[in-house]
Amino acid sequence: MAGQIPGCASPTLSHSLILEDDMRHLDLSPLYRSTVGFDHLFNLVNQAAAGFETAPSYPPYNIEHTAENGYRITVAVAGFSDKDLSIESKEGVLTIRGSKESQSESGSKNEVLYRGIAARAFERRFQLADYVEVQGASLENGLLHVDLVRELPEAQKPRQIPIETAGSGKPEAVTQAKAA
Repeated sequence: MAGQIPGCASPTLSHSLILEDDMRHLDLSPLYRSTVGFDHLFNLVNQAAAGFETAPSYPPYNIEHTAENGYRITVAVAGFSDKDLSIESKEGVLTIRGSKESQSESGSKNEVLYRGIAARAFERRFQLADYVEVQGASLENGLLHVDLVRELPEAQKPRQIPIETAGSGKPEAVTQAKAA
């Protein structure tokens, strides 16, 4: 079938999810028609697809799931001290910056013949999900660890709703369920 994505059974779905502009833009317009309030998510998908090819690779990092609601970002920052690094969380974006003063500014009299250890300035941004907050950061053996935790507000946690019966007159107590 012409225009159908291989392995996709639905011709409508295959036409609606065709990648455009040399695979840099995903057409999500069919999803906009049938969903409400997900436009922010769709924008993130488009940004991720567009920035995939141009995403910086320095410095390398890991993202770990450490507990039910715990995460850790580990960034390799060999040669950087805690004074050379800054971490900022603002409006759902975690930004990690590093800048090292040049050897001439630091007063070093040694001439570097070959520089294989990168000490260039960098900036890494991570989009945080709703209710994810930075818990702390530590620098150990050239690795910067940023611990994150996802804490749902009480209003977002699932709860049991009492059901009144005609003869009881008063409902049973509302009980809180553990958040997923």
